[in-house]
Amino acid sequence: IAAANRATAPSKPTSPASTFWHPIRSFALSQLTSLVRRATLRESDLAPKYEKVHNFKVHTFRGPHWCEYCANFMWGLIAQGVKCADCGLNVHKQCSKVVPNDCQPDLRHVKKVYSCDLTTLVKAHNTKRPMVVDMCIQEIEARGLQSEGLYRISGFSELIEDVKLAFDRDGEKADISSNAYEDINIITGALKLYFRELPIPLITYDAYPRFIEAAKITDPEKRLEALHEALKLLPPAHCETLRYLMGHLKRVTQYEKENLMTSENLGIVFGPTLMRAPELDAMTALNDIRYQRLVVESLITNEDVLF
Repeated sequence: IAAANRATAPSKPTSPASTFWHPIRSFALSQLTSLVRRATLRESDLAPKYEKVHNFKVHTFRGPHWCEYCANFMWGLIAQGVKCADCGLNVHKQCSKVVPNDCQPDLRHVKKVYSCDLTTLVKAHNTKRPMVVDMCIQEIEARGLQSEGLYRISGFSELIEDVKLAFDRDGEKADISSNAYEDINIITGALKLYFRELPIPLITYDAYPRFIEAAKITDPEKRLEALHEALKLLPPAHCETLRYLMGHLKRVTQYEKENLMTSENLGIVFGPTLMRAPELDAMTALNDIRYQRLVVESLITNEDVLF
């Protein structure tokens, strides 16, 4: 009987407000989703938190000093401890062995762009990649993709040196526009010089043997798998910069009818630029050149799969 009463009971009248509730809620949710998406995009644009070891060097401190790790006094008149050349952290020599890899380089200590460790540079400037890489590639893609012999033809070395000095002096405020340097080969030369002068190459010494081994594999699928594993050995900042560079070089090859630069040609140019043999004898290093070319050529061709 109760069930019958419930079934026959008149339904509650719907108010005008409840009639419009669902569209309003739907709109509000869509707006919220849009805001979250935009916030997520902004978050992804921020520089990732790359891990970096401290660059400790023996240091003689003037006056009394305390270790910033254990808080104990640093005894002695000379060489009382070590100081990080990148962030300025002062610790005992024995404490330096247990300090976390949390170096946050200070621009007061990092005074150059060229010849500076890549991870140190991006952490000091709080960027994903070195600004010289981003700025040069943006300039090249804006006005040079159809230039014949792009990256193969060298610009005047004096002007390339000028670009280097401009980045070292002015950082991201350096002017590399066509007003300052009309010849795009000067900009490509400056970018290649940056990679050549890295104290640790973009493809690091530790990862080098794995990349060379991968290049020697004849089966295309197995080579890709080996390259994918080798990429995992790179420090995050190096891998991100390599990903960005390979994407750019892939776009260069899309204009190969105009610029005559295939992935093979770019591999010849960038192989020795991005990879340096770690303490190998001259003959082995010479034999590695063709494999260096194959590594870069494969990274360009399969950029969309590997990164």
